[in-house]
Amino acid sequence: MYVRQFMTSQVFTVSPEKSIADTMTFMREKRINKLPVLEKGKLVGYLTDGDLREVSPSPATTLSIFELNYLIAKTPIREVAVKKVMSCHPDTTIEDAALLMREHKISGLPVLEEGKLIGIITASDILDAFLDIMGFRSPGQRVVIETKDGTGVMLDLAVTIKQFDVDIASFAVYHLKENQVQILARLQGEQVAEVKASLKEKGYRVRD
Repeated sequence: MYVRQFMTSQVFTVSPEKSIADTMTFMREKRINKLPVLEKGKLVGYLTDGDLREVSPSPATTLSIFELNYLIAKTPIREVAVKKVMSCHPDTTIEDAALLMREHKISGLPVLEEGKLIGIITASDILDAFLDIMGFRSPGQRVVIETKDGTGVMLDLAVTIKQFDVDIASFAVYHLKENQVQILARLQGEQVAEVKASLKEKGYRVRD
């Protein structure tokens, strides 16, 4: 699974010369919380609603409301946008993008191809990918199978399930401690109950 499969292609951007006030209004109107900053088609910065909150007036300030409004109206976004922008390629794997976001504690990555901004991938997009991997949106009945990890386990499960003419809509494996694995499957067919019973007879721990 790759970034291009889950990224948002329609990306709103802002010029570095745009004022803080205008940018805040724009983000509210578009209901977005992240904005790549482009100058002559080149990515030069990245802005989030958190960045704007940090430069918003504090109750402790000694400036008057008129002075504050003046500063917000005149200060360009280039003064507050993140200059060192983390980005990824559309063919970056979802797991690599997730790791990059996790390590740098960011919630989104501009997606660049040959230096051109073609999309953005966010934490919400990563969550969508996770739900797809786990089969949440797949048809069928959820079945959890726990067993000791070993050669031939997946083949044995597939053969057993096939015997009852049941389709595997999705399969996800989670490694537990002490060489144990937890396999989350979504099974589709009329004999799912028979599959579960057969797996239990073989010594697998099965639950919904």
